[in-house]
Amino acid sequence: MRAARVTGAGLTLCDLAEPEGDFPVYDVVAASICGTDFELVARGMEGFTLGHEMSVTADGAVYAVEPTVRCGECEQCKAGFTQRCTGEHGNLGIFSDGGLAERVAVPSYALVPLPAGLDPLDACLVEPAAVAWHGVRRADVGSSERVAVVGGGSIGLLVAAWLRSLGHSVDLEARHPHQGAIARDLGAGSTEDLYDVVIDAAGGTSSLGRCAELAVPGGRIIVLGVYFDSLPVPGAVMLTKELTCVAAMAYGAHAGVREFEEAAKLLADHPEVPRSLVTHRFPLSEVAEAFRVADDRASGAVKVVITP
Repeated sequence: MRAARVTGAGLTLCDLAEPEGDFPVYDVVAASICGTDFELVARGMEGFTLGHEMSVTADGAVYAVEPTVRCGECEQCKAGFTQRCTGEHGNLGIFSDGGLAERVAVPSYALVPLPAGLDPLDACLVEPAAVAWHGVRRADVGSSERVAVVGGGSIGLLVAAWLRSLGHSVDLEARHPHQGAIARDLGAGSTEDLYDVVIDAAGGTSSLGRCAELAVPGGRIIVLGVYFDSLPVPGAVMLTKELTCVAAMAYGAHAGVREFEEAAKLLADHPEVPRSLVTHRFPLSEVAEAFRVADDRASGAVKVVITP
């Protein structure tokens, strides 16, 4: 079986034995590349197959995979905050085998049926769509509040799309022109003036500071971008404006409804979103080229999808 892993030579397409363990094994339909994958490659994290954004097939049906591995028994899990699991917790594709492979072992509770209208080859987008949806829910934007998004990657664009789906006006600040063009196609404007809510969808060295600059005094920042090390908090601005920071990590459930399922429905109801975000598709045999293209944002890449 072929799978993409980090080795001493960097990102490598390896020949591996079939998956074994406690979970059923499924054929991968599609997987997409996330910024976290680049971080794992850059840090030389070996010993597992990459890819936490994926869809699989089972008994003739296609499912999106919610990659959070959780205990299901701790207080956080029972309350729906599976991303905060205090028991045996992990993530497929991050220190355990993921979907950039021909087959992957997945716990049955992680399978999410696709709603009508969602293309199976786009179902790997449910994972980033759920991250963005959770961030929007954590932002809890009021009807009269102005909201901005910093970051024009897939998460930022998905945040803008979901805010627009709720009827909010939203402005987005992107680094590259093609990201700004997609944001406009999805109904977002360009940043100007100050905002009540600013969502950090970039997770970069300067993005949190830019969010603080864009926030009104007393405003709030939603930290949605992933930081692997310390947060570069702009202390002086944060203090003088008395800004509130709200963390948003992954996805969970509320009132018995999984945010992953809600995100799948959003993608099905808004087919223009996956059409806009998926800029490149590659076979697994060309995974190295897929990563090269995905890493070259200036060339027009947003979301790169890989199929076995």
